[in-house]
Amino acid sequence: MTDRQKQILFAIVEQYAEVASPVGSSLLAKVFNVSSATIRAEMAELERLSLIHQPHTSAGRVPTDKGYRFYVNNLTDNETPTTERRAERAIAARVTQGGVPERMIRNAVDTLVELTHNLGMATIGNQLYMSGLSNLFGQPEFINGNQVQQIASLLDNLEPWLRETAPNEPLSVYIGHENPIGRSAGATLIISRFRSPYSDHSYIGVLGPTRQQYRDVMQLVRKTGEALEEGLYV
Repeated sequence: MTDRQKQILFAIVEQYAEVASPVGSSLLAKVFNVSSATIRAEMAELERLSLIHQPHTSAGRVPTDKGYRFYVNNLTDNETPTTERRAERAIAARVTQGGVPERMIRNAVDTLVELTHNLGMATIGNQLYMSGLSNLFGQPEFINGNQVQQIASLLDNLEPWLRETAPNEPLSVYIGHENPIGRSAGATLIISRFRSPYSDHSYIGVLGPTRQQYRDVMQLVRKTGEALEEGLYV
């Protein structure tokens, strides 16, 4: 993959996350200051690599799960924008206001819901707290009954799956078919493991469509896990 193809893929991921409609060559031609024909040729190569695809109802392109995975794996840690630093401070303040552990956890999840517009969740041992179902099912991706059923199956089995699998990374991202359950739902699960005095298997995260502002959401989930861990050990 050339550097320009990588930049075009990143632009498609980020633009599609913003507008929820397939990204056309004319828009990208303006962004990259080249002809639409040049963009179409680059898109054709990205399609050949199975990183993007063309919905049958549109001339634009959307990322595939493989394209999202490439994007997530190649994100770089740039300087955190001022707006994200404010969000991180809001997270820390909201979590510590909780006082008792249960309230801290609920505050952390509710804050993630507000900031990411996804479903938020936290699990400590065998207890699972969720908030934001209306956010999740209000997304345009989840108007199909089969997808809703797949999402429901994922949520029903999330806590036992986490307990059994025990993902050990500080931040884990499961995109689309990578999810252990509900693989055809078109959903992404982003979870952070955090230390807790109450359980060896403590996680906080969000569930939403694969169409995500991954950089922002991953950072917010990571920072919320850190704030919750710090608050629980005070």
